[in-house]
Amino acid sequence: MGLPLIDGIFPALIIAGALTTSAGDPSVAGILQTGLLIFGGSATVAVILAEMDGTRREQLTSILLLGALLIPVAVAEAAVAETIETLLNFEVFHRFAGLVILAVAAKTASSKVGEYLPSPSIIIGLGLVASFNPAGFELIVNPDPMRLLSAGAAAGTGVGFAGAIALFAPRLRGNVDIDLFRFGSSVALGMLALDVLGLMPTQAPVALGVLGVTALFAFDPGSDGADLDEFVDDASDSESATPNANGAAAAGPVADGGDDVESSEDYEALVDNADETDDDSEPGYGYPGEEESRAPWL
Repeated sequence: MGLPLIDGIFPALIIAGALTTSAGDPSVAGILQTGLLIFGGSATVAVILAEMDGTRREQLTSILLLGALLIPVAVAEAAVAETIETLLNFEVFHRFAGLVILAVAAKTASSKVGEYLPSPSIIIGLGLVASFNPAGFELIVNPDPMRLLSAGAAAGTGVGFAGAIALFAPRLRGNVDIDLFRFGSSVALGMLALDVLGLMPTQAPVALGVLGVTALFAFDPGSDGADLDEFVDDASDSESATPNANGAAAAGPVADGGDDVESSEDYEALVDNADETDDDSEPGYGYPGEEESRAPWL
């Protein structure tokens, strides 16, 4: 969650005006999109559901402690961003801000594509060089309070999203397809990039809509263990039907017990295979680099 503050994505969005309207007021859609997709997103969901240890209270405490550091740093970067903005050609840097989000979207969707793309910090660095214009430099000592408020609200939205995932983790774990959510999040990031670049033909928050649909499709309640239960039930029905179809078995056990033993061993083998199948079908919680946890289209 702190990576956007380190690699420069968040300051780039602030300078590009993604968190405010043209009038300088806080943009609710921009704040939600930045908080949910930049600070939150599929990586946060995967870490909390698959890798975060401890009880629910301990997880929430860790997230709140992170938020206590994240929000002030986001506000401080927003204050410094106004001074940096006076050194840049806004029109040029605006394009690089959109490109860096597209790069993050591509890396989120596929590790293969991400291997050939530069890191976000490199793209932002190139944008700073290309748009550098020292003639308009001005030290801003009184930053816009609306911009500071928007930055803090965006970081707070990300912290709240992470807290909600941790709160409902017992219910979500095993019922969320992380690969599908990761792919949908990359599409939502792409929509956000087009919005930042000004290429969207509408002012509606399309990225939020894509993220909402992704969350709906990725959540499959009651799917965990359902296939195994059905398989075992079918196996039990098959085993009980076998002796009824065989007259010798229906009359009683065979003298050497061969058929009964063989039937029992076959049933145990079926259940063991069902366990292995269920383990393989569970949603992966890894990252794009882990082949076994990625869906075929990735």
